[in-house]
Amino acid sequence: MERVLPNQGNANIEDRTGIQTTTDLNPVNQQKTESKVQLNIQPEMNTESGAVCPLCGDRGIVLNGDTAAPCSCMEKKRIENSFKYARLSRELMNCRFEKFSLEYYRNANTQQDQEDYLNAQKALRAAREFVKNVRTNPHEVGLLFTGSVGSGKTFLAASIANEILENNHKLLFLIVPDLLDELRATFSNKSENTEYDLLDIARTVPILILDDLGAHNYTEWSRNRIYSILNYRMNEQLPTVITTNLDFDEIDHYLGERTCSRLLQMCRIFRLSAPQDIRMQNYLKREGLKKDKK
Repeated sequence: MERVLPNQGNANIEDRTGIQTTTDLNPVNQQKTESKVQLNIQPEMNTESGAVCPLCGDRGIVLNGDTAAPCSCMEKKRIENSFKYARLSRELMNCRFEKFSLEYYRNANTQQDQEDYLNAQKALRAAREFVKNVRTNPHEVGLLFTGSVGSGKTFLAASIANEILENNHKLLFLIVPDLLDELRATFSNKSENTEYDLLDIARTVPILILDDLGAHNYTEWSRNRIYSILNYRMNEQLPTVITTNLDFDEIDHYLGERTCSRLLQMCRIFRLSAPQDIRMQNYLKREGLKKDKK
């Protein structure tokens, strides 16, 4: 909602911390007032990322003549601040499509390795198409990357996240075990958020990435929470990207038939498989060691 500043009298201007500052906008005191406003909304450097919002300079409001409106970055900060572990880690911030090497998927001239290579090509192409399409289509079909540990699923999901965030879209990146831990933490009196608050953000955020939907120790409570998020997003056709090391029989076993069915409806599915764990390949290369021949 836009807040219109009157031409005279007093007005309350809310700064980015939520503290209201009363300023006198009478023409007689206009020069003094302008200096006060400039002092109160000077751009602040984001100490975590080192970035400043290009729209408002981290002030939280965008001024257009006599009109002040909340900047879109405030909603992003609300989403990020609600989840302690929502931000991409330092490692994942480095993930980019151009760094997704297909060479990891063809280490030998076998039919299986050729299939791994083609599947990785398809997954990369689908990820690029998703980023392109979601810019103009808020109801783009999601993606599900499945495969063994160390096959590049999280790297590809993080590459999607970085590309989308660079285009100033709202996105939430959550690791499933951390999500469940944070939901449980709301039961504590020390929590600033309720379970409903966190679930509502995960359900309604324009783009959601759920990493590591794996073989965890799910309870009926945790299965219902994951189902609640996915069911809402399926019904509202909100784009969701998911990574898992489970096949669909295992998803059915751990999370139930209802969740499995919804994943089929809301996502395109791509399997990634490398001849050897990519992290192991990187380790051997870094240490100058040769891969064991089997």
